[in-house]
Amino acid sequence: MVQRDARGRRLAARGLWTGAELAVTLGVVLLLLVAHQLWWTNRQARAEAAGTVQALQRDWEEPEVAGEGPADPAGAVEASQEPADGSPAVAEEGGGERPAAASAPRRSQAYAVIRIPRIGLTAPVAQGISKHGVLDKGYVGHYPRTAQPGGSGNFALAGHRNTHGEPFRHIDRLRAGDRITVETRDAVYTYTVDKTLARTLPGDSGVIAAVPRSNAKPYVGYRAAGSYLTLTTCTPEFTSRYRLVVWGKLSGVRER
Repeated sequence: MVQRDARGRRLAARGLWTGAELAVTLGVVLLLLVAHQLWWTNRQARAEAAGTVQALQRDWEEPEVAGEGPADPAGAVEASQEPADGSPAVAEEGGGERPAAASAPRRSQAYAVIRIPRIGLTAPVAQGISKHGVLDKGYVGHYPRTAQPGGSGNFALAGHRNTHGEPFRHIDRLRAGDRITVETRDAVYTYTVDKTLARTLPGDSGVIAAVPRSNAKPYVGYRAAGSYLTLTTCTPEFTSRYRLVVWGKLSGVRER
């Protein structure tokens, strides 16, 4: 009987020890996964995004060869030379003309740089909002079928709020009057932050319409045509349950 009790205690102790080892191993694995998501993906994506910004700026300094489109530092095919919305150059305030809206790029092509001084953001803008091809690289993604920078309608963008460079992590800090610039090969477009929608449903497509207006909260948004900028990201942080939206209006254009 004594021997059986001793053996039972040894087996129980061994089982507890094995369980503790498994728990520690699982904890280490979880910590590594968290570190990968919260640290490594940010470091990797920010490095890639910064390299793309530098490549774009170097490319813009080189004169275009007649008959050829701009080089694509992100490895995509050259962009069309026609304005995305078909609009001609329009008069700037104070006389003269400003450049037409940026031309339509190919899918996943990085073609612009967005800067938001309030939150210290400088990031490339690429065509599309796919995770693998755009967002997970730390890029800001342009919603297809919305206006291009400077164009009539709504230049709508998406970006991660957490992990993979998290370019839009702090857009909740933007306030009316803050400036946002979008630089392309041809011009620098300045938008002024105007309105914020703190929370809406992921399927609220009205926020990226040509005249942006929430479908879920119809009293929030605009009623008149114009040249708008929309920033969208997930909210609350570390979830994708809702969307946070920031709107701005085109307030200036400077030819490069």
